[in-house]
Amino acid sequence: MSFRAPVPEYEFLLNNIVGYEQVTESERFAEATNEMVSAILIEAGKLCDEVMAPLQRGGDLEPARLENGVLRTSPGFADGWMAIAEGGWIGMSAPEEHGGMALPMALTTAVNEMMSGACLSLQLAPLMSQGQIEALAHHASDALKDLYLPKLISGEWAGTMNLTEAQAGSDVGALSSKAESNGDGTYAISGQKIFISWGDNDFCSNVCHLVLARLPEGAPGTKGISLFLVPKYLPNESGEAGEANSLSVVSLEHKMGLHGSPTCVMQYDQATGWLVGDEHGGLAAMFTMMNNARLGVGGQGIGAGEGAYQQAMSYALERKQGRSESGTIVDHADVRRMLTTMKADLFAARAILMSCAVAIDMQAATGDAEWAARAAFLTPISKAFGTDTGISVADTGVQVHGGMGYIEESGAAQFFRDVRVTAIYEGTNGIQAMDLVARKMLDGGDMANRLMDEIEEQAERARATHPNMAESVWQACESLREATEWLVAQDRMNDRFAGAVPYLRAFARVLGGHFHLAAAMADPGGPREKLARFYITRLLPEHAALLTHAQAGADGAFALTLEELAG
Repeated sequence: MSFRAPVPEYEFLLNNIVGYEQVTESERFAEATNEMVSAILIEAGKLCDEVMAPLQRGGDLEPARLENGVLRTSPGFADGWMAIAEGGWIGMSAPEEHGGMALPMALTTAVNEMMSGACLSLQLAPLMSQGQIEALAHHASDALKDLYLPKLISGEWAGTMNLTEAQAGSDVGALSSKAESNGDGTYAISGQKIFISWGDNDFCSNVCHLVLARLPEGAPGTKGISLFLVPKYLPNESGEAGEANSLSVVSLEHKMGLHGSPTCVMQYDQATGWLVGDEHGGLAAMFTMMNNARLGVGGQGIGAGEGAYQQAMSYALERKQGRSESGTIVDHADVRRMLTTMKADLFAARAILMSCAVAIDMQAATGDAEWAARAAFLTPISKAFGTDTGISVADTGVQVHGGMGYIEESGAAQFFRDVRVTAIYEGTNGIQAMDLVARKMLDGGDMANRLMDEIEEQAERARATHPNMAESVWQACESLREATEWLVAQDRMNDRFAGAVPYLRAFARVLGGHFHLAAAMADPGGPREKLARFYITRLLPEHAALLTHAQAGADGAFALTLEELAG
């Protein structure tokens, strides 16, 4: 099966669904017209189809490896990286003054998702660099920006993020890595970090690590953490990679999937680093990178799901079995149900993702706090629902293949193995849901209600042309509003947390119905309307059961004693 980047899907979303016209109407992004967007998406699609997709299977079969302390990447990945770098794809949204294109995040998000469908293991490398570029652009000194950003944007150097430690996990505040001032503006960094995606490679002249560590006077917990830029090779007087820093890759993790992407254990032994942002303000600086990455990881889930869907569709069109009009399984009702569910959920997840990216662009273009709040609210939904969708679609893809899906040679299982981690890294999906019902509800649910107002306003407009679908979406939104009111009224945070995951999914389901309804209005009588009817009739009703779960409180979750739970 050959992968085809879903360029038409993104053109339809940007032109009709997610309000991208507001971005092009702004002064900051006025040049990013529909014509430019189409041209860029087509070129990115060629890169995905012709360069990256052929690397997908090889990266799985011949993983990255460590030989005598030297990391060797999968065959062809170096050429793939060079093609990505030379095309300017790493710095699409990066500042122009440092060599970037300063294009909207919506466009970068679309390209990243298409690359994820082609070869997720390789796409993770530029995503890490993009996150570091974002963090440095917002928090680093001018000297660090001038030295590092041009090389990161060009792809000459690569970037990573180092948060996790073995004893800390998601509790970043429990880290033990230390930093001490060298008295010359640099710091000595010591400690070990785990789960470092693309912690090293053999195709860049330098790898730059953003490392969280604690200064001697740093308070316990997250408030005492600082962020440091620690390169593999120390820049010399001319700004090129010079002598080796005191850091190393201890080992590579043996993983369920993403074999082409080296996940490193990193050791820092008095390594030289530079402070990024303020002392003890490291988490705020790192969250700039993490929020960028969370949007990107949501796209990774959708991209992997797209690859799985295309493979399942191709197999269903070819696999002859049973009695049907075509003689293939594609005409069996249950196979058709699976394929249509995959397609409908991918559209919903993409629309949510792109709506979030548009909000980020509008905040950048206007400085309006309303857009910032909208982007912040949609980020955990985009990440969690995008990755959950990718996992479920890849899982269904295995099922469409039947017994062959369980055989590695078919390639169907790789999509599932590769995408499974996306629900875990950059903040587990449970943490995303907890963030949604806690920090993102500090406004008493105002942003949630403003989004629901938009959903109901569109449903009212749609009653004239699509009355049944409009009523279903409107009623679902009312149920969501009632659950939101219950949620924000809870003083015990565990009552929110116990239902956070189903609440997030219910919100995503209703948003999906909203965007599918918009697609039906934009394509009356066409395939978009037919897909919308399938989603709204068959998938949207899941919101009711999810909201019942969301409002059940914490008592039932803690009713069993630990002995009873383990027995």
